[in-house]
Amino acid sequence: MAQEKRDYYEVLGVSKGASEDEIKKAYKKLARKYHPDMNPGDKEAEEKFKEVNEANEVLSDPEKKARYDQFGFAGVDPSYGAGAGGSAYGGAGGFDFGDLGDIFGSFFGGGFGGQRRNPNAPQRGESIRASVSVTFKEAAFGCEKDVTVERSEQCATCKGSGCQPGTTPEICPDCRGSGQVQVQQRTPMGVFATSRPCQKCHGTGRIIHQPCTDCGGQGRVRKRKTIKVNIPAGIDHGQTISLRGQGHAGKNGGPAGDLLVTVMVQPHDVFRRDGTAVFCEAPITFTQAVLGAELEIPTIDGKVKYTIPEGTQTGTVFRLKGKGIPVLNGRGRGDQYVTVTIETPRNLNREQKDALRKFSETLSEGNYEKHRSFFKKK
Repeated sequence: MAQEKRDYYEVLGVSKGASEDEIKKAYKKLARKYHPDMNPGDKEAEEKFKEVNEANEVLSDPEKKARYDQFGFAGVDPSYGAGAGGSAYGGAGGFDFGDLGDIFGSFFGGGFGGQRRNPNAPQRGESIRASVSVTFKEAAFGCEKDVTVERSEQCATCKGSGCQPGTTPEICPDCRGSGQVQVQQRTPMGVFATSRPCQKCHGTGRIIHQPCTDCGGQGRVRKRKTIKVNIPAGIDHGQTISLRGQGHAGKNGGPAGDLLVTVMVQPHDVFRRDGTAVFCEAPITFTQAVLGAELEIPTIDGKVKYTIPEGTQTGTVFRLKGKGIPVLNGRGRGDQYVTVTIETPRNLNREQKDALRKFSETLSEGNYEKHRSFFKKK
């Protein structure tokens, strides 16, 4: 009967809510304690060392850790629970409906399970997602921002091989470097040959006898990195910038993933935008609306002068050409649209009210075209 696996958190001696730093420290301590160089000829220490490495491989990887937390060993080891001693479905003879893909894959030439990937082939690293906050004007004209991420990088000591410098890994004798072994399974439909990840090399196709002490044989180390990101002029809220090769390091010499930075534009007190167009409202006085006036209109470039004609009505929109947002990765700029709103005076004293009444008595219906036409409608 196969030995029951110990919980990975128990192996490293940390709680389930342990941080990345706590997991890393626990792993380094145990890796040194059970390292073969420190325990020559000690088979028990060798097995402990393998167990510690297996636990660290899962708990140091956020994606694998999440799968393990949700599904246990089955989330990170497809072969778990598929031995002759038991069944995930409680059936006889070790039959597991999760094995159907492998069974029919081997029976019909891989139609269900798909083609096996070489575990030693170069693999591209995973991408990292991050966000950065910019002001309205920084988004309009562009800027440079620092983004700090935690990522895996190639170990500088072993150059990503996972081996202590001066040593090389051994091709696994059980799977001959394929990472997969053929096993026979007894099922209600008969005995089938299926493929499973090799237990000896954990599906890697190779065995590292002297792991790198800096990365514990992983070939990669976790580091905090601050990266400068150029925010192009004209970028809008929610758009993403891709920095090629700034994600997690690849495996087996594969390229690094990308860093995907989503830009979050802070709202502005005065302006709003739609594409390259900028919009704002300009409150004016009753006198300015009646007599016309020269206004100082705020733009993203600073204030500009604009003369409104006499008799300007509330809701009037005028355009400031070329005062909008620059075209992203292009040439030219959009326009700014200014909507006029007439502010009605409040808190008038008696003298001011009397003056308005006298002024109103001098007006006729001809001074109010919309007012006259509206109230004459039946």
